[in-house]
Amino acid sequence: VQLQAFGGGLVQAGGSLRLSCAASVNIFSFYLMGWYRQAPGKQRDLVANIHSGGRTNYADSVKGRFTISIDNAKDTVYLQMNNLQPEDTAVYSCNGAIGWKSYWGQGTLVTVSS
Repeated sequence: VQLQAFGGGLVQAGGSLRLSCAASVNIFSFYLMGWYRQAPGKQRDLVANIHSGGRTNYADSVKGRFTISIDNAKDTVYLQMNNLQPEDTAVYSCNGAIGWKSYWGQGTLVTVSS
């Protein structure tokens, strides 16, 4: 099982980015998928996750700005990030859970300039 994340980059404050995380297996295999981020010198924190039934959960700091979604046909989970702020600068990683196993994709760097 592999997860490949991409879509990061440099954006000005107020801008938008969409991160993608493509799974090497049918995305229905995962009961939970999520995006995490780690800023320099800080711990990795949950940004958003989505359950197989569609229920979503967001960190308070991104509610109303970020949206997590799944494209079942493409076996891909997305993180649409709007109104980005400098404090959103971090390495973003996707995660998927199958049974008791947790799988991580490589990180993608998001840098927001003020």
